[in-house]
Amino acid sequence: MSKVTVVGAGNVGATTANVLVTTQVADEVVLIDIKEGVSEGKAMDIMQTANILGLQSRLVGVTNDYAKTADSDVVVITSGVPRKPGMTREELIGVNAGIVKSVTENVLKHSPNAVIICVANPMDTMTYLIHKISGLPKNRIIGMGGALDSARFKYFLSIALGANATEVEGIVIGGHGDTTMIPLTRYAAYRGVPASEYLPAEQLEKVAADTMVGGATLTKLLGTSAWYAPGAASAQMVAAVLHDQKKLISCSALLDGEYGESDLCIGVPAIIGRNGIEKIVEFDLNDAEKAAFKKSAEAVHNTNEALKAVLG
Repeated sequence: MSKVTVVGAGNVGATTANVLVTTQVADEVVLIDIKEGVSEGKAMDIMQTANILGLQSRLVGVTNDYAKTADSDVVVITSGVPRKPGMTREELIGVNAGIVKSVTENVLKHSPNAVIICVANPMDTMTYLIHKISGLPKNRIIGMGGALDSARFKYFLSIALGANATEVEGIVIGGHGDTTMIPLTRYAAYRGVPASEYLPAEQLEKVAADTMVGGATLTKLLGTSAWYAPGAASAQMVAAVLHDQKKLISCSALLDGEYGESDLCIGVPAIIGRNGIEKIVEFDLNDAEKAAFKKSAEAVHNTNEALKAVLG
């Protein structure tokens, strides 16, 4: 019997819960929020599709009662303030750090063996915060950003190629930020053939540029952060853990010498399975990619310093 808790019943959290239930990834999903009635209402709405869709998974909504989350296998933390147009992820650090710290402490009281997936922004720094306050083994804390960034990369690749989005491959590493992510165009492929065989360099560069501002583009269009793809990306990571899929997914992981960095959570390719991050995969980066990664890492280190200042 598998159990997943999703903390935060906003757009991303509710979408994560909906995907987990409608794809029947978990037997039981708990959606918890601090605001009275929101998680209960969204859970009720989602579960009223059970008969229509023939669902077996069960979803319950609760208000601020962490006892109901007990013995969760995976906890997804989406709670926090979303971005508004023109706002960077880093500007959310002060308020979201307090929220993530409180949530982490509450869920671990009741699910000390859970794998934690962090979605809250600034995602790399909030993932780093969870490492610092939880005392969990580093493999059991995963930041979701790279999975979402890679999905956006593959979307823009598929548009440029005129291809089915499920038949393209692409991965994004680096920080989960508009100026820090690194779409690895050299590794992009369509049915095993390098995308560079089909697209000129300038078109691949545009795909990468569109990917990097993918979140900001949606925030400008929607007036708030996106939620469908972030929710699906979060559910994908939950499935990789619960079903021990050993799937290669880009995610924010705590580095200890990999890619030349330490004491830093940043997006890297990793094998995700029942134990969380089971292996960090080190791609053979060229000089330009190494330089971009170093620059990205420096930016995330700087945001972490801002976190330390907030926490005192």
